[in-house]
Amino acid sequence: MAQLPLKEGAGQARGADVWGIVLAAGSGWRFGGPKQFAKLNRLRLVDHVVATATTVCDRVMVVLPPGTAWEDPTTTVVDGGTTRLDSVRAGLAAVPEDVIVVVSDAAHPLASAALYQRVTAAVRRGASAAVPVIPVTEALKRVDDDRVVATVPRTQTVMAQMPQAFWAPMLRAAHAGQPEAAEDSELVERIGGTVVTVPGDTANLHVTTPAELDLAIWLLRALP
Repeated sequence: MAQLPLKEGAGQARGADVWGIVLAAGSGWRFGGPKQFAKLNRLRLVDHVVATATTVCDRVMVVLPPGTAWEDPTTTVVDGGTTRLDSVRAGLAAVPEDVIVVVSDAAHPLASAALYQRVTAAVRRGASAAVPVIPVTEALKRVDDDRVVATVPRTQTVMAQMPQAFWAPMLRAAHAGQPEAAEDSELVERIGGTVVTVPGDTANLHVTTPAELDLAIWLLRALP
């Protein structure tokens, strides 16, 4: 287990700057192409996320495929890696040491500024990381191909969303050695960090397919 940095940053994070890392370097293979550049009304998915992140973060790093043209002078562009975690590490390398890092991605274009503020506030209170979650409302089944092998109890089960916030020294410690995981908070859990939850938002749709993009267009029109 990696050594935990300075009691998880408790107290230090209270007045720390907030830096955002917007992940937009993926290939979008499930979508059929780079979904981060697909249009959601008049803006691209990545533009929606950057617009929200800049209202909460002091600085925003946008992680893009190498060679991508980017015209927003208020943000800093970082070349992405071959995997999602590689792209997080590329963004993290450009972030100062003692800050709060909010990691978001272009697949969550409807994440509100309030959601960014919730996860940031939880890290200011001393958590290593904060994750927005929503309840699981459907039955969960474990399967082998098309056969159900078990029913998974919903008790103490939630669905995690983005954005997620981290105390930067803890996130760096979690990424040391370049381990693999589904996402960053899992890495923080592995090294013994305190990962807390905050209320998520059912409108914070995860866009992975063209059908979900159509749903996001409808939701955007319906949101106040």
